[in-house]
Amino acid sequence: MWARASAGDSPGAIGARSRTESFTGTGVEPAGGADPSPLAIRSLAALLHVYIFAMESLWWTTPRVRVTFGASELDAQVTRAMAFNQGFYNLFLAIVTGAGVVAHARGESAVGAALVIAGAGSMLAAALVLLVSAAL
Repeated sequence: MWARASAGDSPGAIGARSRTESFTGTGVEPAGGADPSPLAIRSLAALLHVYIFAMESLWWTTPRVRVTFGASELDAQVTRAMAFNQGFYNLFLAIVTGAGVVAHARGESAVGAALVIAGAGSMLAAALVLLVSAAL
């Protein structure tokens, strides 16, 4: 719910969530009293995306990564620039999600929730696009 400002509140208090309010349904709860597992899962997703960044941007043409993605040596060379770019996309998702987890841990629930929802939500949306496109 939205916090109501009282006479003693700062001008920016109207419409702001308090640090102790819950973001029900988002999997992001205030620090200190909620189940930490949703944030742990999002942290693992962020770490996975850092690993994907390394595979796509740093190791794309190595035999192990080529086998993982089912790409020939020629395919890897031809798609190297695309993979490099996509790797950074994954890194940026990891950074946004990780920053949200850190903000939440520091008690900045609103900022943390916004960043986690943006980062992890984008990860989920991209995963759904991948699943749908694979089925076509």
